[in-house]
Amino acid sequence: MIIIDEERIFKEIENKNPASVSLNGPDGILPQVQETAMRISEKFGIPAYVLADTTWGTCDLNTNGSKVLGAEIQFNIGHTINTESLEENLVLIDAFDDVEFDSVAKKCPEILKGKTISLVTDSQHLHQIDKVEKILTDNGIKVKIGKGKGQLNDGQVFGCEFYPASQLKKEVDAYVFLGQSNFHAAGIALSTNLPTYILDPYFNEVREITEFAQKLKKQASLAIYKAAEAKTFGVIVGLKEGQLSKVFALKIKKELEKAGKKVQLFGLTDITNDRLQNLKGIDAFVQVACPRISTDNQFDKPVLSTPQANALLKILRNESIEEYLEIPHWL
Repeated sequence: MIIIDEERIFKEIENKNPASVSLNGPDGILPQVQETAMRISEKFGIPAYVLADTTWGTCDLNTNGSKVLGAEIQFNIGHTINTESLEENLVLIDAFDDVEFDSVAKKCPEILKGKTISLVTDSQHLHQIDKVEKILTDNGIKVKIGKGKGQLNDGQVFGCEFYPASQLKKEVDAYVFLGQSNFHAAGIALSTNLPTYILDPYFNEVREITEFAQKLKKQASLAIYKAAEAKTFGVIVGLKEGQLSKVFALKIKKELEKAGKKVQLFGLTDITNDRLQNLKGIDAFVQVACPRISTDNQFDKPVLSTPQANALLKILRNESIEEYLEIPHWL
């Protein structure tokens, strides 16, 4: 069950006495966010808006939506990072999953006994990492936990940021991800090129994600080579507050034009195949909003992320693109 730090939310409201607030969080915890919003309204007698658009992380908080509604405080729930706020009137609230890993962790020695592994997880399971480390260590597995960097805490990864994993790549045999998220675990596998396992406490199973990750890499690489044949490109700047990479967009435009390509600039909030179908005369796209849009979704035309775009430029210069995803941050 997801547990939201409502005590902190209530304390913020008591201290600041806002006329209204807004709340949002990842899709998987929206029912709990709804319940918290109802309790706020009942306790304080103020409107509590649930921003129900998808939020993928601290790059995608929808603070603009909160401002349009006139909410004086926005509570973003479940994107735990090593700071409490990124801007004024935005408060980051922890949410933890109280599911236990004891049973599934004890299955690990069957697969990884005698190995050295790096233990990693996402925001919802970060509080369990020390407990699982002890279980694995007691059962003959050597465990290392990478240090946090940027917004990341020790042992924590985002879908596009892997510093605690990448820094240990030469010191471990494999990675073990706590949780159920193929999304996060595949990113670890791709950024390190090492075997990666998921400890799934919900199905009580240990499963390897490496093969799935390699399929994503194959698709991503194929898109790069298809894009190399394109004559016209659309370069897309994300319009979400944390995805506004205009500098790289203009850089890639300049480099593609140097290579003889015709380039047009676009701005999009949500980059989907349906939206791109409305844009005519474009052979391939580069989007600088979120790298996982390109690796995890299907498009009719090549849609490259920042790492893929860098690899494309290398191909156009007749350079090797080996290890183009093996970097700690895909932006």
